[in-house]
Amino acid sequence: MRKRIVLAIPPACLAVFLYLLCGSAFAQTTPESVNEPLQNPFELKSGDRVVFLGNSLFEDDFQYGYLELAFTTRWPERDVTFRNLGWTGDNVFGVARSTITNPPTGYDLLMEHITKAQPTVVFLGYGGIEAQEGEAGLATFKDGLTKLLDKIDQLGARAILVSPIPILSADSVESLTKRNAMLERYSATIAKMAEERGKRFVDVYKPIQAVRQTLALSEDGIHLNEAGYFYLATILEKALGLPPRMKPATITIVKTTAEAAAGETAAPVKLLETDASKGHLTFTIDEPYLPLPLPIDETSVAAKGAQVLKIAGLKKGIYTLTTDDSEVITASASQWEAGINIKQGPSFEQVRELQHMILKKNELFFFQYRPLNTTYILGMRAHEQGRHAKGLEEQSLIIKWLEGQIAQNRLPKPKVYKLTHLK
Repeated sequence: MRKRIVLAIPPACLAVFLYLLCGSAFAQTTPESVNEPLQNPFELKSGDRVVFLGNSLFEDDFQYGYLELAFTTRWPERDVTFRNLGWTGDNVFGVARSTITNPPTGYDLLMEHITKAQPTVVFLGYGGIEAQEGEAGLATFKDGLTKLLDKIDQLGARAILVSPIPILSADSVESLTKRNAMLERYSATIAKMAEERGKRFVDVYKPIQAVRQTLALSEDGIHLNEAGYFYLATILEKALGLPPRMKPATITIVKTTAEAAAGETAAPVKLLETDASKGHLTFTIDEPYLPLPLPIDETSVAAKGAQVLKIAGLKKGIYTLTTDDSEVITASASQWEAGINIKQGPSFEQVRELQHMILKKNELFFFQYRPLNTTYILGMRAHEQGRHAKGLEEQSLIIKWLEGQIAQNRLPKPKVYKLTHLK
Protein backbone atom coordinates (compact mmCIF):
# COMPACT_ATOMS: atom_id res chain seq x y z
CA MET A 1 0.00 0.00 0.00
CA ARG A 2 1.26 3.42 -0.87
CA LYS A 3 1.93 5.78 2.02
CA ARG A 4 0.87 9.37 1.98
CA ILE A 5 3.69 11.90 1.77
CA VAL A 6 3.39 15.15 3.70
CA LEU A 7 5.88 17.87 2.81
CA ALA A 8 6.50 21.08 4.69
CA ILE A 9 6.85 23.97 2.25
CA PRO A 10 9.14 26.81 3.29
CA PRO A 11 7.39 30.20 3.15
CA ALA A 12 10.12 31.43 0.84
CA CYS A 13 8.95 28.94 -1.74
CA LEU A 14 5.51 30.54 -2.04
CA ALA A 15 6.73 32.94 -4.70
CA VAL A 16 8.08 30.00 -6.64
CA PHE A 17 4.69 28.29 -6.39
CA LEU A 18 2.90 31.34 -7.73
CA TYR A 19 5.37 31.71 -10.56
CA LEU A 20 4.94 28.09 -11.57
CA LEU A 21 1.17 28.37 -11.38
CA CYS A 22 0.97 31.52 -13.47
CA GLY A 23 4.13 31.37 -15.55
CA SER A 24 4.50 29.88 -18.98
CA ALA A 25 7.20 27.32 -18.19
CA PHE A 26 4.71 24.50 -18.00
CA ALA A 27 2.09 25.83 -20.41
CA GLN A 28 0.49 23.37 -22.77
CA THR A 29 1.41 23.55 -26.41
CA THR A 30 -0.72 22.07 -29.16
CA PRO A 31 1.14 19.97 -31.74
CA GLU A 32 0.89 21.13 -35.32
CA SER A 33 -0.34 17.68 -36.24
CA VAL A 34 -1.72 14.74 -34.29
CA ASN A 35 0.53 12.46 -36.32
CA GLU A 36 4.22 12.99 -36.93
CA PRO A 37 6.78 11.81 -39.50
CA LEU A 38 7.58 8.35 -38.15
CA GLN A 39 10.99 8.29 -39.83
CA ASN A 40 12.12 11.11 -37.51
CA PRO A 41 13.48 10.37 -34.04
CA PHE A 42 11.00 10.89 -31.26
CA GLU A 43 11.30 14.26 -29.55
CA LEU A 44 9.73 16.12 -26.66
CA LYS A 45 9.54 19.91 -26.66
CA SER A 46 9.09 22.52 -23.98
CA GLY A 47 5.45 22.68 -23.01
CA ASP A 48 4.73 19.03 -23.79
CA ARG A 49 2.55 17.17 -21.31
CA VAL A 50 3.27 13.44 -21.41
CA VAL A 51 0.71 10.93 -20.12
CA PHE A 52 1.35 7.24 -19.50
CA LEU A 53 -2.03 5.52 -19.89
CA GLY A 54 -2.73 1.83 -19.50
CA ASN A 55 -2.71 -1.02 -17.01
CA SER A 56 -0.11 -2.14 -14.46
CA LEU A 57 2.63 -1.85 -17.08
CA PHE A 58 2.61 1.86 -16.34
CA GLU A 59 1.13 2.00 -12.83
CA ASP A 60 3.86 -0.24 -11.39
CA ASP A 61 6.50 2.27 -12.48
CA PHE A 62 5.20 4.49 -9.67
CA GLN A 63 7.64 2.49 -7.53
CA TYR A 64 10.70 3.25 -9.66
CA GLY A 65 10.06 6.25 -11.95
CA TYR A 66 12.38 4.93 -14.66
CA LEU A 67 10.18 5.84 -17.64
CA GLU A 68 9.71 9.46 -16.62
CA LEU A 69 13.34 9.73 -15.53
CA ALA A 70 14.55 8.47 -18.91
CA PHE A 71 12.59 11.11 -20.85
CA THR A 72 13.28 13.89 -18.33
CA THR A 73 17.04 13.45 -18.66
CA ARG A 74 16.92 13.07 -22.45
CA TRP A 75 15.84 16.70 -22.88
CA PRO A 76 17.17 18.31 -19.69
CA GLU A 77 16.94 21.84 -21.08
CA ARG A 78 13.22 21.52 -21.90
CA ASP A 79 10.22 21.91 -19.62
CA VAL A 80 8.09 18.79 -19.98
CA THR A 81 5.52 17.56 -17.46
CA PHE A 82 4.54 13.95 -16.89
CA ARG A 83 1.44 12.27 -15.50
CA ASN A 84 1.13 8.53 -14.89
CA LEU A 85 -2.51 7.45 -15.34
CA GLY A 86 -1.78 3.72 -15.35
CA TRP A 87 -4.32 1.61 -13.47
CA THR A 88 -3.74 -2.04 -12.60
CA GLY A 89 -6.24 -4.36 -14.27
CA ASP A 90 -7.50 -1.67 -16.62
CA ASN A 91 -8.53 -2.19 -20.23
CA VAL A 92 -9.41 0.16 -23.09
CA PHE A 93 -12.89 0.62 -21.59
CA GLY A 94 -11.60 1.68 -18.16
CA VAL A 95 -13.32 -1.17 -16.29
CA ALA A 96 -10.84 -1.10 -13.39
CA ARG A 97 -11.61 2.57 -12.73
CA SER A 98 -15.18 1.89 -11.57
CA THR A 99 -14.37 2.67 -7.94
CA ILE A 100 -16.73 5.55 -7.13
CA THR A 101 -20.27 4.79 -8.28
CA ASN A 102 -22.12 4.10 -11.47
CA PRO A 103 -22.56 6.58 -13.03
CA PRO A 104 -19.94 7.73 -13.68
CA THR A 105 -18.83 4.49 -15.28
CA GLY A 106 -15.21 3.40 -15.44
CA TYR A 107 -15.17 4.55 -19.05
CA ASP A 108 -16.49 7.96 -18.04
CA LEU A 109 -13.65 8.24 -15.52
CA LEU A 110 -11.11 7.13 -18.11
CA MET A 111 -12.27 9.91 -20.43
CA GLU A 112 -12.27 12.38 -17.54
CA HIS A 113 -8.73 11.44 -16.48
CA ILE A 114 -7.35 11.83 -20.01
CA THR A 115 -9.11 15.12 -20.62
CA LYS A 116 -8.09 16.66 -17.31
CA ALA A 117 -4.43 15.76 -17.91
CA GLN A 118 -4.44 17.90 -21.12
CA PRO A 119 -1.83 15.71 -22.84
CA THR A 120 0.20 16.53 -25.91
CA VAL A 121 1.79 13.06 -25.93
CA VAL A 122 0.17 9.82 -24.74
CA PHE A 123 1.93 6.49 -24.29
CA LEU A 124 -0.75 3.78 -24.50
CA GLY A 125 -0.04 0.46 -22.80
CA TYR A 126 -3.06 -1.83 -23.26
CA GLY A 127 -3.68 -5.36 -24.47
CA GLY A 128 -2.34 -7.37 -21.53
CA ILE A 129 -5.70 -7.62 -19.77
CA GLU A 130 -7.76 -7.91 -22.95
CA ALA A 131 -5.64 -10.82 -24.21
CA GLN A 132 -7.15 -12.96 -21.46
CA GLU A 133 -10.36 -12.96 -23.51
CA GLY A 134 -8.53 -14.73 -26.31
CA GLU A 135 -9.41 -14.53 -29.97
CA ALA A 136 -13.05 -13.88 -29.10
CA GLY A 137 -12.17 -10.57 -27.44
CA LEU A 138 -10.02 -9.21 -30.24
CA ALA A 139 -12.79 -7.37 -32.12
CA THR A 140 -14.01 -5.69 -28.93
CA PHE A 141 -10.45 -4.67 -28.06
CA LYS A 142 -9.92 -3.13 -31.51
CA ASP A 143 -13.16 -1.20 -31.17
CA GLY A 144 -12.20 0.15 -27.75
CA LEU A 145 -8.67 1.06 -28.83
CA THR A 146 -10.05 2.84 -31.89
CA LYS A 147 -12.34 4.98 -29.74
CA LEU A 148 -9.49 5.71 -27.34
CA LEU A 149 -7.25 6.84 -30.20
CA ASP A 150 -10.10 8.97 -31.55
CA LYS A 151 -10.32 10.68 -28.16
CA ILE A 152 -6.58 11.32 -28.04
CA ASP A 153 -6.70 12.74 -31.58
CA GLN A 154 -9.59 14.95 -30.53
CA LEU A 155 -7.44 16.34 -27.71
CA GLY A 156 -4.72 17.17 -30.23
CA ALA A 157 -2.20 14.79 -28.69
CA ARG A 158 0.25 12.38 -30.30
CA ALA A 159 -0.26 8.73 -29.40
CA ILE A 160 2.55 6.18 -29.05
CA LEU A 161 1.22 2.63 -28.84
CA VAL A 162 3.18 0.20 -26.67
CA SER A 163 2.75 -3.55 -26.94
CA PRO A 164 1.96 -5.69 -23.89
CA ILE A 165 4.86 -7.52 -22.28
CA PRO A 166 5.08 -11.34 -22.33
CA ILE A 167 4.33 -13.60 -19.39
CA LEU A 168 7.79 -14.48 -18.08
CA SER A 169 6.89 -17.57 -16.07
CA ALA A 170 3.83 -19.75 -15.44
CA ASP A 171 2.76 -22.98 -13.75
CA SER A 172 3.45 -24.99 -16.88
CA VAL A 173 5.18 -24.65 -20.21
CA GLU A 174 1.86 -25.28 -21.94
CA SER A 175 0.17 -22.43 -20.07
CA LEU A 176 3.10 -20.09 -20.71
CA THR A 177 3.12 -20.87 -24.43
CA LYS A 178 -0.64 -20.46 -24.80
CA ARG A 179 -0.83 -17.15 -22.93
CA ASN A 180 2.14 -15.65 -24.72
CA ALA A 181 0.81 -16.71 -28.12
CA MET A 182 -2.32 -14.65 -27.43
CA LEU A 183 -0.32 -11.69 -26.10
CA GLU A 184 1.74 -11.77 -29.28
CA ARG A 185 -1.49 -11.87 -31.30
CA TYR A 186 -2.77 -8.74 -29.55
CA SER A 187 0.62 -7.08 -29.95
CA ALA A 188 0.49 -7.68 -33.71
CA THR A 189 -3.01 -6.19 -33.80
CA ILE A 190 -1.82 -3.05 -31.99
CA ALA A 191 1.10 -2.75 -34.42
CA LYS A 192 -1.24 -2.99 -37.41
CA MET A 193 -3.63 -0.38 -36.00
CA ALA A 194 -0.70 1.96 -35.33
CA GLU A 195 0.47 1.59 -38.92
CA GLU A 196 -3.01 2.20 -40.31
CA ARG A 197 -3.41 5.37 -38.27
CA GLY A 198 0.12 6.70 -38.75
CA LYS A 199 1.08 6.30 -35.08
CA ARG A 200 4.34 5.25 -33.53
CA PHE A 201 4.42 1.68 -32.22
CA VAL A 202 6.93 0.35 -29.71
CA ASP A 203 7.29 -3.42 -29.51
CA VAL A 204 8.45 -4.27 -26.01
CA TYR A 205 7.12 -7.84 -26.23
CA LYS A 206 9.90 -9.25 -28.41
CA PRO A 207 12.90 -7.61 -26.67
CA ILE A 208 11.69 -8.78 -23.25
CA GLN A 209 10.79 -12.23 -24.55
CA ALA A 210 14.27 -12.54 -26.07
CA VAL A 211 16.05 -12.05 -22.73
CA ARG A 212 13.57 -13.60 -20.28
CA GLN A 213 15.86 -16.60 -19.68
CA THR A 214 18.95 -14.51 -18.93
CA LEU A 215 17.66 -11.37 -17.19
CA ALA A 216 15.67 -11.44 -13.94
CA LEU A 217 13.07 -8.83 -14.91
CA SER A 218 10.14 -10.03 -12.78
CA GLU A 219 9.43 -11.56 -9.39
CA ASP A 220 6.07 -13.16 -10.24
CA GLY A 221 6.41 -13.68 -13.99
CA ILE A 222 3.76 -11.05 -14.78
CA HIS A 223 4.84 -7.68 -13.41
CA LEU A 224 8.23 -6.07 -14.00
CA ASN A 225 10.61 -5.46 -11.09
CA GLU A 226 13.14 -2.65 -10.76
CA ALA A 227 15.53 -4.23 -13.27
CA GLY A 228 12.58 -4.79 -15.58
CA TYR A 229 11.67 -1.10 -15.63
CA PHE A 230 15.30 -0.11 -16.12
CA TYR A 231 15.38 -2.42 -19.12
CA LEU A 232 11.98 -1.22 -20.36
CA ALA A 233 13.21 2.38 -20.32
CA THR A 234 16.22 1.45 -22.46
CA ILE A 235 13.95 -0.44 -24.90
CA LEU A 236 11.72 2.61 -25.31
CA GLU A 237 14.70 4.90 -25.89
CA LYS A 238 16.13 2.63 -28.58
CA ALA A 239 12.78 1.96 -30.27
CA LEU A 240 12.04 5.69 -30.47
CA GLY A 241 15.29 6.29 -32.35
CA LEU A 242 17.17 8.03 -29.55
CA PRO A 243 20.99 7.83 -29.64
CA PRO A 244 22.96 5.89 -27.03
CA ARG A 245 22.77 7.63 -23.68
CA MET A 246 26.48 7.13 -22.97
CA LYS A 247 29.39 6.99 -25.40
CA PRO A 248 32.76 5.50 -24.43
CA ALA A 249 35.45 8.00 -23.49
CA THR A 250 38.98 7.10 -24.59
CA ILE A 251 42.36 8.58 -23.67
CA THR A 252 45.61 7.27 -25.15
CA ILE A 253 49.02 7.97 -23.63
CA VAL A 254 51.95 7.94 -26.01
CA LYS A 255 55.28 8.46 -24.28
CA THR A 256 54.95 11.82 -22.53
CA THR A 257 51.75 13.04 -24.19
CA ALA A 258 48.08 12.12 -23.93
CA GLU A 259 45.39 12.34 -26.56
CA ALA A 260 41.60 11.98 -26.34
CA ALA A 261 39.63 10.13 -28.99
CA ALA A 262 37.21 12.21 -31.05
CA GLY A 263 34.32 11.44 -33.34
CA GLU A 264 30.60 10.67 -33.27
CA THR A 265 31.10 7.37 -31.46
CA ALA A 266 33.22 8.79 -28.64
CA ALA A 267 32.32 11.01 -25.71
CA PRO A 268 34.14 14.36 -25.96
CA VAL A 269 37.05 14.47 -23.51
CA LYS A 270 39.01 17.62 -22.73
CA LEU A 271 42.46 17.17 -21.20
CA LEU A 272 43.29 19.90 -18.69
CA GLU A 273 46.60 18.78 -17.16
CA THR A 274 48.77 15.81 -17.95
CA ASP A 275 51.89 14.27 -16.54
CA ALA A 276 51.85 11.20 -18.72
CA SER A 277 55.22 9.99 -17.49
CA LYS A 278 53.77 9.57 -13.99
CA GLY A 279 50.32 8.51 -15.14
CA HIS A 280 48.60 11.61 -13.76
CA LEU A 281 45.73 13.00 -15.82
CA THR A 282 43.16 15.74 -15.23
CA PHE A 283 40.25 15.92 -17.66
CA THR A 284 36.55 16.55 -18.21
CA ILE A 285 34.00 14.43 -20.08
CA ASP A 286 31.14 16.13 -21.89
CA GLU A 287 28.06 14.29 -20.60
CA PRO A 288 24.93 15.46 -22.49
CA TYR A 289 22.65 13.29 -20.35
CA LEU A 290 22.64 11.99 -16.84
CA PRO A 291 22.96 8.20 -16.70
CA LEU A 292 20.03 6.03 -15.72
CA PRO A 293 20.66 4.82 -12.16
CA LEU A 294 21.34 1.11 -12.12
CA PRO A 295 18.92 -1.13 -10.20
CA ILE A 296 19.89 -2.16 -6.69
CA ASP A 297 20.43 -5.68 -8.02
CA GLU A 298 22.28 -4.78 -11.18
CA THR A 299 23.59 -8.26 -11.96
CA SER A 300 20.71 -9.00 -14.33
CA VAL A 301 21.25 -5.94 -16.49
CA ALA A 302 25.04 -5.89 -16.29
CA ALA A 303 26.43 -2.39 -16.87
CA LYS A 304 23.89 -1.03 -19.35
CA GLY A 305 23.81 2.73 -19.03
CA ALA A 306 27.23 3.08 -17.41
CA GLN A 307 29.91 5.40 -18.77
CA VAL A 308 32.81 3.40 -20.22
CA LEU A 309 36.23 5.01 -19.75
CA LYS A 310 39.31 3.60 -21.52
CA ILE A 311 42.81 4.84 -20.80
CA ALA A 312 45.50 3.14 -22.86
CA GLY A 313 49.26 3.42 -22.52
CA LEU A 314 49.48 3.59 -18.73
CA LYS A 315 52.55 2.08 -17.10
CA LYS A 316 51.97 -1.06 -15.09
CA GLY A 317 50.40 -0.27 -11.74
CA ILE A 318 47.24 0.70 -9.87
CA TYR A 319 45.39 3.93 -10.64
CA THR A 320 42.50 5.67 -8.91
CA LEU A 321 39.96 7.99 -10.49
CA THR A 322 38.56 10.81 -8.34
CA THR A 323 36.29 13.79 -8.78
CA ASP A 324 35.52 16.48 -6.21
CA ASP A 325 38.13 14.76 -3.99
CA SER A 326 35.95 11.64 -3.86
CA GLU A 327 37.07 8.27 -5.17
CA VAL A 328 35.10 6.95 -8.13
CA ILE A 329 36.97 3.72 -8.88
CA THR A 330 40.42 2.15 -8.59
CA ALA A 331 41.78 -0.32 -11.15
CA SER A 332 44.95 -1.66 -12.72
CA ALA A 333 46.54 -0.32 -15.89
CA SER A 334 45.36 -3.37 -17.84
CA GLN A 335 41.79 -2.87 -16.60
CA TRP A 336 41.86 0.80 -17.62
CA GLU A 337 43.08 -0.17 -21.08
CA ALA A 338 40.27 -2.73 -21.46
CA GLY A 339 37.71 -0.17 -20.33
CA ILE A 340 36.12 0.51 -16.95
CA ASN A 341 32.38 0.86 -16.39
CA ILE A 342 31.83 3.99 -14.31
CA LYS A 343 28.77 3.03 -12.23
CA GLN A 344 29.10 5.49 -9.37
CA GLY A 345 30.16 9.03 -8.66
CA PRO A 346 28.54 12.49 -8.74
CA SER A 347 26.44 11.87 -11.86
CA PHE A 348 24.84 8.78 -10.34
CA GLU A 349 24.31 10.57 -7.04
CA GLN A 350 22.63 13.46 -8.87
CA VAL A 351 20.34 11.24 -10.94
CA ARG A 352 19.29 9.19 -7.91
CA GLU A 353 18.27 12.39 -6.16
CA LEU A 354 16.38 13.38 -9.29
CA GLN A 355 14.67 9.99 -9.32
CA HIS A 356 13.70 10.50 -5.68
CA MET A 357 12.08 13.86 -6.54
CA ILE A 358 10.12 12.24 -9.37
CA LEU A 359 8.88 9.51 -7.03
CA LYS A 360 7.75 12.11 -4.47
CA LYS A 361 5.93 14.11 -7.12
CA ASN A 362 4.22 11.05 -8.57
CA GLU A 363 3.20 9.81 -5.13
CA LEU A 364 1.47 13.11 -4.44
CA PHE A 365 -0.24 13.05 -7.82
CA PHE A 366 -1.37 9.46 -7.30
CA PHE A 367 -3.25 10.35 -4.11
CA GLN A 368 -4.58 13.52 -5.71
CA TYR A 369 -6.29 11.94 -8.71
CA ARG A 370 -7.32 8.68 -7.02
CA PRO A 371 -7.39 9.43 -3.27
CA LEU A 372 -8.23 7.07 -0.46
CA ASN A 373 -11.92 7.32 0.46
CA THR A 374 -12.66 8.39 -3.12
CA THR A 375 -16.36 7.59 -2.72
CA TYR A 376 -16.62 9.98 0.24
CA ILE A 377 -14.58 12.80 -1.28
CA LEU A 378 -15.47 12.67 -4.98
CA GLY A 379 -18.18 10.06 -5.35
CA MET A 380 -21.76 9.42 -4.32
CA ARG A 381 -21.09 10.22 -0.64
CA ALA A 382 -19.31 13.51 -1.32
CA HIS A 383 -22.01 15.24 0.70
CA GLU A 384 -20.24 13.80 3.77
CA GLN A 385 -16.57 14.59 3.10
CA GLY A 386 -16.59 16.49 -0.17
CA ARG A 387 -14.99 19.46 1.57
CA HIS A 388 -11.67 17.61 1.36
CA ALA A 389 -11.69 17.91 -2.44
CA LYS A 390 -10.24 21.40 -2.04
CA GLY A 391 -7.27 19.93 -0.18
CA LEU A 392 -6.62 17.60 -3.09
CA GLU A 393 -6.46 20.52 -5.50
CA GLU A 394 -4.09 22.39 -3.19
CA GLN A 395 -1.59 19.57 -3.53
CA SER A 396 -0.96 20.94 -7.03
CA LEU A 397 1.17 23.63 -5.33
CA ILE A 398 3.58 21.04 -3.95
CA ILE A 399 3.53 19.04 -7.17
CA LYS A 400 4.50 22.13 -9.19
CA TRP A 401 7.17 23.04 -6.67
CA LEU A 402 8.68 19.55 -7.02
CA GLU A 403 8.55 19.91 -10.80
CA GLY A 404 10.54 23.11 -10.37
CA GLN A 405 13.12 21.24 -8.28
CA ILE A 406 13.30 18.53 -10.94
CA ALA A 407 13.92 21.20 -13.59
CA GLN A 408 16.85 22.58 -11.58
CA ASN A 409 18.50 19.18 -11.18
CA ARG A 410 18.03 17.41 -14.52
CA LEU A 411 21.03 19.01 -16.28
CA PRO A 412 24.38 17.20 -15.91
CA LYS A 413 26.75 19.18 -13.73
CA PRO A 414 30.31 19.79 -14.99
CA LYS A 415 32.94 17.83 -13.15
CA VAL A 416 36.71 17.40 -13.32
CA TYR A 417 38.22 13.92 -13.14
CA LYS A 418 41.69 13.15 -11.87
CA LEU A 419 43.58 9.91 -12.52
CA THR A 420 46.41 9.27 -10.08
CA HIS A 421 49.04 6.53 -10.06
CA LEU A 422 48.95 4.87 -6.64
CA LYS A 423 51.60 2.18 -6.98
